Amino acid sequence: MTYGHQLTFGVLLDPDAARPGDGVLLDPDAARAGDSVERARLAEELGYDVVAIAEDPDGLDAWTLLSWVAARTGRVQLAAHTSVPPRDPAMLARSAAALDLLSAGRVDLTLTTGERAEAKGEAEAIEIIRGVLDADDPRPLTYRGEHYRIPRMQRGPLPAHRIPIQISGYAHSLLQIAGRTADGWVAELAVLGPDGVAAANKVIDEAARAAGRDPAEIRRTLIIDPGVSTDDLLPLIVEEGAGTLLVRSTDPTVLRRFVKDAIPALREAVGKTAGTVPGRSAAVRAKRRAGIDYDRVPASLAETAVEPGDVEYARVRNTYLRGGAPGLVLRPRTTAEVVDALGFVRAHPGVPFGLRSAGHGISGRSTNDGGIVVSVAALNGIEVLDEAKRLVRIGPGARWGDVAAALAPYGWALSSGDYGGVGVGGLATAGGVGWLAREHGLTIDHLRAVEMVLADGTVVRASADEHADLFWAVRGAGANFGVVTSFDFEVDEVGDVGFAQFVVGAEDPAALLVAWGQAIEAAPRDVSGQLILGPRRPGQPSFAQVMAVVDADQPDTIIDRLQPLAAVGPLYDQNVVLLPYAGIMANAAEGYHRAQGDPVARSGLIEHLTPEFAAAAARMLASGAVHWFQIRTVGGAVSDVPADATAYAHRSANFSVVAMGSDPRRVDAVWRDLYGYFDGMYLSFETDRSPDRLTDAFPPATLARLRELKRRYDPHHLLRDNFTIDPRGGQR
Repeated sequence: MTYGHQLTFGVLLDPDAARPGDGVLLDPDAARAGDSVERARLAEELGYDVVAIAEDPDGLDAWTLLSWVAARTGRVQLAAHTSVPPRDPAMLARSAAALDLLSAGRVDLTLTTGERAEAKGEAEAIEIIRGVLDADDPRPLTYRGEHYRIPRMQRGPLPAHRIPIQISGYAHSLLQIAGRTADGWVAELAVLGPDGVAAANKVIDEAARAAGRDPAEIRRTLIIDPGVSTDDLLPLIVEEGAGTLLVRSTDPTVLRRFVKDAIPALREAVGKTAGTVPGRSAAVRAKRRAGIDYDRVPASLAETAVEPGDVEYARVRNTYLRGGAPGLVLRPRTTAEVVDALGFVRAHPGVPFGLRSAGHGISGRSTNDGGIVVSVAALNGIEVLDEAKRLVRIGPGARWGDVAAALAPYGWALSSGDYGGVGVGGLATAGGVGWLAREHGLTIDHLRAVEMVLADGTVVRASADEHADLFWAVRGAGANFGVVTSFDFEVDEVGDVGFAQFVVGAEDPAALLVAWGQAIEAAPRDVSGQLILGPRRPGQPSFAQVMAVVDADQPDTIIDRLQPLAAVGPLYDQNVVLLPYAGIMANAAEGYHRAQGDPVARSGLIEHLTPEFAAAAARMLASGAVHWFQIRTVGGAVSDVPADATAYAHRSANFSVVAMGSDPRRVDAVWRDLYGYFDGMYLSFETDRSPDRLTDAFPPATLARLRELKRRYDPHHLLRDNFTIDPRGGQR
C-alpha cells in the first residue's frame, strides 16, 4: 500500500567516519565535524532532501553539529536522531524550536532508544515536546507522568514550522507509540528486512486506527545501506509505503551514484502509482470550527491556509491589539487566489468574515471568533511604475515602514499613519492620517488607481477614468466593496524632516489641550503631530507626550516651528532629530502579534479644541475609564480636498480624537460628554458596531451614495464585517 507521502531521499551521516585531512593534522573530533558538514553540503548540492545525524553518546554532540550543518546549508531538512533519556524532552523541545527558527523551518526530530530495545518514556516525551512547542497556549506547561514531572514551565519558543516527531525502533511498544502519537517511524532495513517492515506497518496502522488516526499521518522512513538495489527498494515504497529513504554513507562516490542511478528510477516508477498527499492530522481536525467546509478549501489556497491546530495559527490568529480565534485563515498570494478566497467566503454566507492586510487593526475587524479571515499579507510588492511622475504600485500586504524604506532612496515619501507595522490595505482604504497630513494630505489623497476583486469575484481597475464611482468609494470606505490587490500612488518629494518628542506637564490637562490645539492651528502646514494623555498615576506628576514632524530640513526652521509646541506646558524632556521620513516609520516591532483581550476604542473628528471640549476630555481622563487619549492633527492640505471628492467626507476637521479602554459601558459613559463636540469619525479607530457609528462616519449624502453603490457592487452583502454599509440600511 501507499500512504500518499511525497517520496524523499536523505543521507544519514556518521560523524565518526573521519576524512583524511589532506596532509593537515586536525583534531579527530574537528575532522569528524568538518567531514559531516562537507558531506551535508554535498548532499544538498546533489539534491537530497534530508540530512540526518545520529547522536553518539561518546562522540560529538548531535545538536551542536546539526547547528553547524544548518548554518552551512540552506535547503535540506535537518533530522536529529537523539535519545530520551538521557536528553530531557523539555530542553530538547527548546533546542529543536530554536534551531528550527534559525534554519527557517528545516528541523525534524527522531527519538531513539539508544541501547534499549523497549520503550521507556518515549510517549511521555512526545507529549512534553509538543506541549513545549505549543506556544499558542498562554498557560504554563505542567506535566505529571510516570517518567517525567514538570511542575511549571513556560512554553515556547514557537518554531518556524510544525516539527515532525518520529520514533525509531522495532519493539512492539515503540511501534504502538508511533501509531498512536508520532508523526513518523524510522527503522533500519538491514535489521528488519522487507517482511519485518510489513509486520511493523501492520502494528503501526492498527495502533493508529485505534487512536482515531489515519495511518497515512505517519511517514515511514527506512535507513538503507548503499548496496541495496533499486528492484529491492521499489516494493518497499509502492507496497509498504516507505516515504523517505536515508542512505547510510559518507562516501561521496556512493552518494553521487545513488543520486544518478537509484533516485531517478525510483521517482519515475513511484510517480505512476503515487497516492493522495495526506491531509491534516486527526489532532488538527479535532480543532476545526463548526460551519466551515474545510475539505472544500480551493487547491490554490490549501498549501498556505491555516487552521486552529496548525503551528502557524499562533502567528495569524491575533492582531496588534486584540486576541482572535478564527476558524480558518486564507492567505492568497496572487489576485487569482484572492478571487478563489472570496469564492470560498461566498459559499459560507453565515460565517463571520474578516479582511486583513498586516493585522494592526485597532478596530478589531480583521480577526474574529470561529470565522474566516482572508489575509493579503503576501501581496506585499512595492514597485516604481514611473519615476518621472513619482508613480508607485504597492500591494495591500506591504507595511508602511517597508514602503517608506523603499521610497527613501528616491527622496520620496507618502504620508501614511504613524506606525511602520500598519498594513497598506486597511489604511489606504479608510483615509490615512499620518505624520505629514497637514502638508501633504491623507494617504487616500495620493491614490491614483486600484486593482480590486469585487464581491462576486470580478477583477476591476478603478481610477478617475475607470469605474470612477467605485474609485470614489474606495477612498474612505473601500473595505465595503471588494479586496484591493494593488494601489497606485503618486508620492511626494520629501527630504529629511525634523522629528520632535516632548514630555510636558499636564497638571491642568484642559488648559494643555487648548494651548496645544491653538499652537497647531497657528502653525505652518509643514507641522503635523499628535498628543497623548493618560490618567494620572498616584504619586506621580501628570504629563503628556507631544510629538511633531516638521517637513523641513533646515535646523533653524525646525526649531522655529517647534518652539510654540514646546511651550504649551512645563517641558520635562525633549528630543529633536533630523532624519529621513523612513527613519520615523522604522518603529515596528518584529515577529507576530501576540495580543489578547478585546480593547474598546472610540473615535471622533473635531474642528477646534475648545475650552468646553477640553474640560470634558479632562473629566474623561480623571474617571479612569480610558487607558489613553490621543489627538492627531488633520486639517491643512486635508481640508483642501472637497468634501464630496472622496467617501472620506469630513474634511473640515483639524483634529482626529481617539480614546481606548477595556470596559465598553464605562468608556461609553464618559465618551457621551465628548460626543456632541464631534463632526465625523475616523472609522479605523472605532470599535463600536452600532448603526449610529455609520452615520457618524459618513454625512447623509455620502452614506446614501455609498448604499447605492453597495447595492450595485455587493448586493448580497458579502463584505459585511468591516464597518459594513448594509445596502438595506443599518450596520452590523
